[in-house]
Amino acid sequence: MTAVTATTTKVRPQRRRLSPGKVLAWTVMAAMVLITLLPFYWILRTALSSNTALAAHPGDVLPVDPTTGGFERALGLQSTEEAIAQGGSGGGLKFWRYLLNSVIVSTLITVCQILFSAMAAYAFARLRWRGRDKVFGLFLAGLMVPTIFTLLPNFVLIKQLGLVDSLLGISLPTMFMTPFAVFFMRQFFMNVPREVEEAALLDGAGKIRIFFRVMLPMASSPVLTLGVLTYITSWNDYFWPLMVSYSDSSRVLTVALAIFRAQTPQTGYDWSGLMAATLIAALPMLVLFGFFARRIVSTISFTGIK
Repeated sequence: MTAVTATTTKVRPQRRRLSPGKVLAWTVMAAMVLITLLPFYWILRTALSSNTALAAHPGDVLPVDPTTGGFERALGLQSTEEAIAQGGSGGGLKFWRYLLNSVIVSTLITVCQILFSAMAAYAFARLRWRGRDKVFGLFLAGLMVPTIFTLLPNFVLIKQLGLVDSLLGISLPTMFMTPFAVFFMRQFFMNVPREVEEAALLDGAGKIRIFFRVMLPMASSPVLTLGVLTYITSWNDYFWPLMVSYSDSSRVLTVALAIFRAQTPQTGYDWSGLMAATLIAALPMLVLFGFFARRIVSTISFTGIK
């Protein structure tokens, strides 16, 4: 009887060799990330610095004479004497009032725009009526119209309606729908199988009930993605609120930052307080986008938008 001995050889995993192309790609990517994050670091560095020391050491990489005075002035927690002593603005920033205005405007625009844009997208995607595609093409052409061209007509309309210097006047031009929002939701509705809608029709549901009970719940991911993008866009809007609002009752946070910059003593601009207020204003949107970034990317790839 012959004994057969089998020899087993251990297979070592092959190490991936870094090609020059991969090294170059990673280097370029790291440089782009660094360039993107550098302004945020400089804002944080300026916000944590003393305003009087910034003039003496403008090029220092680390915070100069570190202090939280800039954040205290932005939030209205410093007295006028303390603010002037630190080289800041003597005028206070009504941060919480402006923050509330921004939240109201952004929420109103986001909720209404998603609802009406989804209804319009459903009509363009699932309902059959004469001239539907031509009307949608004409409607989609609004994407090619620069926003600057619509500012003056919108302002005249808001003035005639008596809504100047009001939160509703800021929200109204983009509150109902935008071409991008309709196009974005239409792409999703067109990918929904018609069997789902036909099954609801057999159960006796009408078009309105199908939209609210079937199609809209199925579109929860696109609605969430569009909501985040719309909220960030309306939160960061500056030029239109600047044209319409003239008092603290309707002034949003982005416009208030420019007002805060103008309230400066004779020593110069309050860069520390301005950067602190800018960081606080941008932080909620950064957190919101970072939390939903993966879902936004997956939804956009699903709807077929390139």
